[in-house]
Amino acid sequence: MTKKWNTILRRLDYAFQPIIHAHTGKTFAVEALLRNVNDTEYVNSIQELFDMAFQEDIIYELDLILREKAISKFSQIEVENLRLFYNLDNRIIYNKTYRSGNTSKILEKYNLTKSTVCFELSEKGTTIEQSALSSMLQTYKKSGYQLAIDDFGIGVSGLKLLYFSEADIIKLDRFFVSNIDTDSKKKLFCSSIVEMAHVMGMKVIAEGVETKNEFLTCKDMGVDFIQGYLVQKPTVKTNEIKPMYKKIIDLIHNDKRNDTIHIIEKKYIENIEPLNINSSLHDLFVYFKNQTKNIFVPIIDDYKNLLGVIYEIDIKKISYSQYGLSLAKNKNISSTLKKYIKEVVSVESSWGIDKTLDRFNHNSKESMGIFITNANKYKGFIGLNSLLELSHKRNIEIASNQNPLTKLPGNQQIENFIYEASQNKSSHISHMLYFDFNDFKPFNDYYGFRQGDRAILIFSELIQKKYSNDFFIAHIGGDDFFIGAKNKSFEDLFELTNNVLKEFKDSVKNLYNSSDKKNGYIITKDRFDQKRKFHLLSTSCAIIEVSEKSKIQNFDYTISLLKKHSKKYNFPLCASI
Repeated sequence: MTKKWNTILRRLDYAFQPIIHAHTGKTFAVEALLRNVNDTEYVNSIQELFDMAFQEDIIYELDLILREKAISKFSQIEVENLRLFYNLDNRIIYNKTYRSGNTSKILEKYNLTKSTVCFELSEKGTTIEQSALSSMLQTYKKSGYQLAIDDFGIGVSGLKLLYFSEADIIKLDRFFVSNIDTDSKKKLFCSSIVEMAHVMGMKVIAEGVETKNEFLTCKDMGVDFIQGYLVQKPTVKTNEIKPMYKKIIDLIHNDKRNDTIHIIEKKYIENIEPLNINSSLHDLFVYFKNQTKNIFVPIIDDYKNLLGVIYEIDIKKISYSQYGLSLAKNKNISSTLKKYIKEVVSVESSWGIDKTLDRFNHNSKESMGIFITNANKYKGFIGLNSLLELSHKRNIEIASNQNPLTKLPGNQQIENFIYEASQNKSSHISHMLYFDFNDFKPFNDYYGFRQGDRAILIFSELIQKKYSNDFFIAHIGGDDFFIGAKNKSFEDLFELTNNVLKEFKDSVKNLYNSSDKKNGYIITKDRFDQKRKFHLLSTSCAIIEVSEKSKIQNFDYTISLLKKHSKKYNFPLCASI
C-alpha cells in the first residue's frame, strides 16, 4: 500500500447496525458499515473509494485490509451466536491478485468460524459488476460462507438473479420498505418477493425500517429479519450492540391483530435428538446403535443452529469395518463430522403451514421430509406421512371456506377481515365493499340457473382481474360479493369500483338473446307471480369506511341501510361509520 492509501486506511473505521429476528426481537447479526470516508482528503464517498482502488488495481488488497479491520472490531462485540454481514464490491473478483482462502485465515486469527460471516453482494451497479456478482456468489458459496444479495429489487436483473443464485438471504432495498404500510404497490412487490424467496429456501431482511407501522407490515408479510433506525442507528461503539431489543419485543407482544399464518401444530413435529458438530465419529456410531429407528441424525452447533444431517448409510462402511469402531475412539485420528454433513430442506416455524408445504413440494424429489427451525435453532422434523396429513387437513380447511362455484373465500374469512378491521382501526383505514346483483332472480328464473351461474362467474373473474392481489376478494354466496381493502385512497377505490360496475353491465348483456338485449329488458313473473318488465343485469355496491374515528357499533345498521339504498344508484354508495 502506498503512503496515500495508508493515510486513508488509518482514518477509516467501522460502525455496526443490528439485524434482528422480526418475530422474536433477538439480535441475529450486525452489518459492518464503513465510516470516516469523508475525513480523507482523497475521496468523498465509499463508492469513490472503491472506484479509485479499482482503477489502481488494488481493490482486492484494500478489501482484505478492510475485511480484517471489520472482523477484528466485530470480535469485540459481547453477544453470543452473532453473525457479521460484510459488504463486498463485486469487482474484486477481476483483480489479478484475487485468491480464495484469505478470509478463513483472518477468521482463525480471531478464533471465529466461517459460519460467522455472511458476505453481502449488491445487485446494483454496472453490467460488468452484475456479471461479476454471479461468479462471486458461486465462489464464496463453494467456500462455505453464507451469502446475502443486497439492494434487492433496484437492479436490472433481480428476478433472474433470484432464480439462478444460491444466496441464503435477500435484503429488500430500503426504497421498497420506506412507507410500505401506506403504499400498496410496494406492499404487493415485497410480499411477492418474500413468497418466492421462502419457497426457494431463502430468508428475507427488510432494510431501512424506521417506524412501527413499517415494522408491523413487514412482519405481517413474513419478512424474517429487520434492520433500521427503529431498532438502532449504526454505532461505532461495540458495547452498544445488545443481544435483544426490548422495544421491538414489546411491539411484537402488543400486536393484537389477527395472525393470518396457520401455525403448524406440535403433534406433527417430531423431535429427533440431534448431535453437536463437535461430537466424535465414535459418538455418531453410538448414536445410530442406540437410535435404531433413525436413518439420519440432525447436526447442530453450540447454539443449536441446524447445520444439516448425517445419514447412517454414509458412515456404514466405516462403522461396520473390522477396525472402524476402534479407530473412531482414537481422538488423534478420529475424523470430524463436517465432511459427512448433507444439506437439508428447512423452514422457519413462523412461515406457517402453507409456505412449509410449498417449500417441500418445491424440493420433494430431494427430501424425505422437512426440518423446522425457530430463529435458526433446530426445532424438529416433519416426515412424509405428517406432511401428507397436514396437506390433506389444509385442503379440507380451504375447501370448507371456499365458495364451490367461484372458489373464492367465503363467510368465515369475511368475518375475519371485518374483525381485523375493527381491531386495527387506529393503525390503518379499511374499506369494505358489498356487491349485490340487481334483478338477478328474474334473470335466473327466465334464462335458467346455468346462465345465472355464468353471470356470477363473469363478475367473479372481472373483480379478480380489476382488483390487485393486495385486496381481499370473497364470495358471500349467490349473487353477493365482498371486497376488503386496507390503506387505499377512497377516490381511487371509488373510481375503480365505478368502472367495474359499468364493465359488468356491458359484458353481461351477452348472456341475453338478441331481442331482449335490443329491448334492454325482459318480461317475466315477479315474486307475486305477476308479469312485468325487469332491467338487464347490473350490480349495486355499498362501500363502508372504517377509520380511527369509526364507531364499530354502528356497522350493522349502516351497512344494511347502505345496501338497501345502493340499489337506487348506478354508482357505489358510500359511508363512513
